This record gives sequence, C-alpha cells and structure tokens, in this order.
Amino acid sequence: MAHAPRTRPAVVAFDVVGTLFSLDPIAARMREAGLPDGRLTEWFARFLRDAFALDAAGGYVPFRQVAGGALEVMLAEHGLPASSAATVLQGFSELPPHSDVRPAFEQLRGAGIRVAALSNGAAETTRRLLERAELATLVERIISIDEVRRWKPHREVYLHAARVLDVTPTALALVAAHAWDVLGAGRAGLTTGWVSREESAFQPAMGEPTVRGRTLTEVVEGLLALKT
Repeated sequence: MAHAPRTRPAVVAFDVVGTLFSLDPIAARMREAGLPDGRLTEWFARFLRDAFALDAAGGYVPFRQVAGGALEVMLAEHGLPASSAATVLQGFSELPPHSDVRPAFEQLRGAGIRVAALSNGAAETTRRLLERAELATLVERIISIDEVRRWKPHREVYLHAARVLDVTPTALALVAAHAWDVLGAGRAGLTTGWVSREESAFQPAMGEPTVRGRTLTEVVEGLLALKT
C-alpha cells in the first residue's frame, strides 16, 4: 500500500495476542491435551481463517467461540475429545508479556504519546492480562472488536478505535506482529508499525508498514522519529 507522508502519532494502539503477549502457554496446553508438537501455528492460522470467513460472510462470532471451534475440529482430527478445548483455552489467562512491552509503553508515555490496546479478543481478557503483567496503568483504553462486531482487519475496527480515542485516523498508529493487521490499519488511514516477532518477512502483497523493527522498542523509536 502507498503511504502519504506520516507524522508522529498522538496515540499508539497495540495488537494484543502475539504482539504484546506470547502464546507459549497455549502450546503447552495443546501438548497436554494430546496434540502433536508444533500444532499451535496451524491452529492459530485455522482460527483466523474461520474468523475472517465469518466476517466476510456478514456474520459475527466472538473470539473465544471461533478459537474454541477451530480447536475442537483439530482435536477431532486426532481422535481427541472436544472437551479438551476448554482446558486449552484457559491458557489465555496465563499469557506472559514479551520483554520489550514495558520499555515500549514507557518510551511512548515518556514522549507524551497515549497508549491503547486494540484486540480481536474480549476486553475483559485483555484487561486481566495487562493487570497480571502490571502494565494496565500504562494503557489508557482497551478496545475490543466486540464493540463493533467486526474482525480486524476490517477497516471499521480501526476507524472505531480512532473515534473512541478522539483522534483522526492519521493521528493514530497501530503496532502489530501480523501483516494482515498492519494492512487493515493502513487501508483505514492509520500509521502502521510492524514487529517481526511472528513473521520473518512482511508479506509483499500487503505493501509496506510505515515503520518496522525486530522489537517493539525499535518500532516505537521509528514512530517517534516521524516528523511532529
């Protein structure tokens, strides 16, 4: 996607799962449920595929229901009971923050830039994760797709975030570890930051993020370097 010249954002919204918090506890619970090693990536991709399909078809189903359904299908393929899905999904309450999250948040707050969370998950789940990690006081607002009943990367999610945060889309940045999330934010007019945590390269068909980095602190430094 082509970008107009960007200025330093007034607010930075962060994706949550994968970007701020690691999915390692989910992987461990999947192994305990009897699934073979290495199935986390496959399950997450299936889950997103199903969520995007539901959104494209004009329906809305919340995060936990779609995630659980995709997991039940995978369990069935391995002859495992669907009831194990609930135990695996309990791992979402245990996700640890990546080590660069607090420094990135503090760097933004120190520069006078507001911080928000923008998640495909439920707001209460995100709130508990931030509180457990002692990060909640650094985040001004948690925004869930439940508020608009559309899944990221639909542009309405990002436009809703701008409205809630009382800024224009060009004054809001979205930072994520997923190229599809960056794509949606950019198409909605936001400044974008991509951290190469989940993907080794940015999907070339999706254009370019405004800034990129190997860590959240590198991405934040790139955003702060934009013209004021």
